[in-house]
Amino acid sequence: MTRTRWTLAAALAVVLPLAACGGDDDSSQAPSTDATEASTAPVEGSLEGSIFISGSSTVEPITAAVAKLFSDANPNVAIQVEGPGTGDGFAKFCAGETDVSNASRKIKDEEAATCADAGIEYVELKVAIDGLSVITSAKNSAVECLSFTDLWALLGPDAIGRNNWSDASDAAVELDATLAGKFGKIHAPYPDAPLTVTAPGEESGTFDSFVEIVFGKIAKELGIEDDAPRPDYTASPNDNVIIEGIAANDTSLGWVGFAFVEENLDVVKPLQVDGGNGCVEPSPDSIASGDYPVARSLYIYISKSKLADSAALAAFVDFYLTDEGMSVIGTGEGQVPYVPLAAADLEATRAAWAAR
Repeated sequence: MTRTRWTLAAALAVVLPLAACGGDDDSSQAPSTDATEASTAPVEGSLEGSIFISGSSTVEPITAAVAKLFSDANPNVAIQVEGPGTGDGFAKFCAGETDVSNASRKIKDEEAATCADAGIEYVELKVAIDGLSVITSAKNSAVECLSFTDLWALLGPDAIGRNNWSDASDAAVELDATLAGKFGKIHAPYPDAPLTVTAPGEESGTFDSFVEIVFGKIAKELGIEDDAPRPDYTASPNDNVIIEGIAANDTSLGWVGFAFVEENLDVVKPLQVDGGNGCVEPSPDSIASGDYPVARSLYIYISKSKLADSAALAAFVDFYLTDEGMSVIGTGEGQVPYVPLAAADLEATRAAWAAR
């Protein structure tokens, strides 16, 4: 089982020194200029302090990679990055325990209320796009594409006890008759093989996003409230653990963030997904274009009260949003393989930060 360069850096959750920021994008709009000017304010190496970042294990490698670049210039600022999951991260954030919360979904209303009750104000910043990859073992040659309807039959709330792929075949046919192909063509009958599911747990933003995108619309179409996946599977908020579980079972099934698949193609296989417009394989191009039907935005949340007390924190976020900071995202050598924001979205993020 190989782990990526960036995953190792993030998963260690060690204290890293950090640095001040610089750079801009090629737009002439004020947010980019402001970020550039702010980055030149501190003398390189003069910042001191510490930054604690928790939350999504999906966003963790992006933030860890930015932290590594930031650390090269300011060794007197320490940062700790950990990834227990989006929900657990928000719990710490709203308790005032962290400076930044990585999130693979937007903050929920109840989480925002908890933050408000505790007097925690924040800035929400979109930083990248992820395609939730439906995966199986690299050894599984029997399955190539699954529709949303297939995924409901195999993983949905009424799939409890279907421990063989073929157990879901009749249910898929029945469901397809009801949905009339609205959520993709089914691929039943499924193979006669053990169905071993390893996927994110409820504390994970990846869990919430998958449920919302894949199951939420089907549940609404069926007129039912329960859109949660079957509870009888191996759940983890850690993407690396999910990769290991999928790799360990030849006829496995689960889902995880795109970056964790791209760096583990020797042991896991991303499946094409049909959301109603045909089978599409996850790739940077298909995710960026919106053709891949299971895509979501990735965020960081910055505590305003922590900003008031920390020049290092403001400098770190300044750097995060520069061209140099954003350069960690992509599919090149040494990059974290998510999809960078489009120019307009990046400007919106920079504007949100400038307006804080």
